Amino acid sequence: MATWANLSLQDSASPLMEQLTFFHDHAVLVISTIVGFVLLGKIKLFLNSFTNRFMLENQLIEAVWTSIPALILIFIALPSLRLLYLLDEISDPSLTIKTIGHQWYWSYDYSDFLNMEFDSYMIPVADLDPSGFRLLDVDNRTILPMNTQIRTLITAEDVIHSWTVPALGVKADAIPGRLNQASLLINRPGLLFGQCSEICGANHSFMPIVIESTSINSFLNWISLSTEESTPNL
Repeated sequence: MATWANLSLQDSASPLMEQLTFFHDHAVLVISTIVGFVLLGKIKLFLNSFTNRFMLENQLIEAVWTSIPALILIFIALPSLRLLYLLDEISDPSLTIKTIGHQWYWSYDYSDFLNMEFDSYMIPVADLDPSGFRLLDVDNRTILPMNTQIRTLITAEDVIHSWTVPALGVKADAIPGRLNQASLLINRPGLLFGQCSEICGANHSFMPIVIESTSINSFLNWISLSTEESTPNL
């Protein structure tokens, strides 16, 4: 989870976020090299009182400083296109959940299981445990199994929201009347925090997301207990 002094990306909890982090580092390295080269050239230019007459109307130099930026753009674009296709690829998901944004809370529907849906509200500060996270903890966490291909269908009930979990590299708009989908594969257990990233009204800052990643056996036990509690006795 990000803290107030953290200037870098959050630790990844999925292969997609790992690839996003690698691309971020790749792009920063290229940009830092360009900035350093330009600053060095500026310093040399200001400290040099002579003029190189071959710098004027030199076709070779113009060709070089046109082709080098083009090669740099290709060097950045190829990993970017690869990552774009990886983010959009969803192959045979093992689990599908539906996420619905409301003003101002989230509701979740495990469509693969009967009678498995719930609302997730932020816990007020007055009711928060001393070990809890202010403005981030919820009353009902979203339990998901790790090392499982998960498809998330995202929509909204009223206005546009955005379901965002930075550690998973997921940010998908929740638009009324439209279904967006995202792919999740969590590779470590733990709590993953997120928030709505679309300004959706007065309580926009008070609809957090908490995903609890567990083993498959723990997830199935939770599903079994939850469905038994929600099924009425005949």
